[in-house]
Amino acid sequence: MEALIEEIKQHLIDALNLEDMTTADIDADAPLFGDGLGLDSIDALEIILLVERNYGIKIDNTAATRPVFKSVRSLAEYVAKNRK
Repeated sequence: MEALIEEIKQHLIDALNLEDMTTADIDADAPLFGDGLGLDSIDALEIILLVERNYGIKIDNTAATRPVFKSVRSLAEYVAKNRK
């Protein structure tokens, strides 16, 4: 799981142009949106594309999938359970 978390952190850095950050700067349990990493709704769409492209998982942008985007760890757990 830790390797997947690091991989997702790197994907986030690359996809969201977080050039001044390293994977060590991202707390796996911190919120992705709001006070944590401070991402917004446009970033959420980028994350959905990243997951679909890299892991073959289709994510519907609905309230039911909102908990998946709570943190890097919750995203990694979802990917681990659902990837093709």
